[in-house]
Amino acid sequence: MRRDTFLRSLAALAATGALPLAARAAGENLKMMIPANPGGGWDTTGRALGKALQEAGAASVQYENKGGAAGAIGLAQFANGSKNDPNAMMVMGAVMLGGIITGKPPVSLSQVTPIARLTSEYNVFVLPANSPFKTMKDVIEQLKKDPGSVKWGGGSRGSTEHIAAAMIAREVGADPAKINYVAFRGGGEAVAAILGGNVSIGGSGYSEFAEYIAAGKMRAIGVTSDKRIKGIDVPTLKEQGVNVVIGNWRGVYGASGITPDQRKALTELVTKATKTKSWAEAMEKNGWTPAFMAGADFEKFVDDEFASLRAVMAKSGMI
Repeated sequence: MRRDTFLRSLAALAATGALPLAARAAGENLKMMIPANPGGGWDTTGRALGKALQEAGAASVQYENKGGAAGAIGLAQFANGSKNDPNAMMVMGAVMLGGIITGKPPVSLSQVTPIARLTSEYNVFVLPANSPFKTMKDVIEQLKKDPGSVKWGGGSRGSTEHIAAAMIAREVGADPAKINYVAFRGGGEAVAAILGGNVSIGGSGYSEFAEYIAAGKMRAIGVTSDKRIKGIDVPTLKEQGVNVVIGNWRGVYGASGITPDQRKALTELVTKATKTKSWAEAMEKNGWTPAFMAGADFEKFVDDEFASLRAVMAKSGMI
């Protein structure tokens, strides 16, 4: 067969999806696993990244939401169902690490391929508008009297807001093991519970609550940053006498079994996507802090985060 005829045949096979996955180039028709229900931080991040990836040159992006177990259910499906696929991606972050530490699922991040860290965000704690509590001080006073009477609502067990709640209890002298934490499978469920007064206090990234805070439907009473966040008029926990600082971050992984060249191509595409206009707009709209990191640096960061979170959770009585 002549070389030009062979190349045309190869192109035709790639276009129809008949090529083996390992032979295809990365960044064609992408599939984005979002290991959470619609409406939360991972969902918002995944869809914003997908839009930016298309602006950066991807032909299309398909999304799949699979919530539960701090992302472990989606991780298992992604790890098992996307092997060798250079066009498969999964959103993940600090919440998944915490969930793996507490839940000890039979699947881990070692079974997939690290690509890049994207954003950083701190948690904000809010009260329903009609709450009998008015401030974080009110919540803490009740927490000291009866830890179980304060119902905390947020993401999956092991999420940064769950860890923060345990850290707050420990800092103020309450038993972290007795906190009443209600885990939700997605940001939409948590928002509904807070608005309905079904939890005493809710926690998540500021972007998930911003519109409700602005509308007066939620009252923001504390943020887990070291210093006040620019443009967000919410006191830190530290300035309220509670020495708790914890950040949330989100990133993206590729499938297992992809070649070094395919990993490099996917990393380059994601890097290009973070420089697009649509990504800049998403960052501003959601109040995300840029935290891009790729390659070996990101891989080491994840390993270090596992160790750091495990130490914090052990100290706070969560494990």
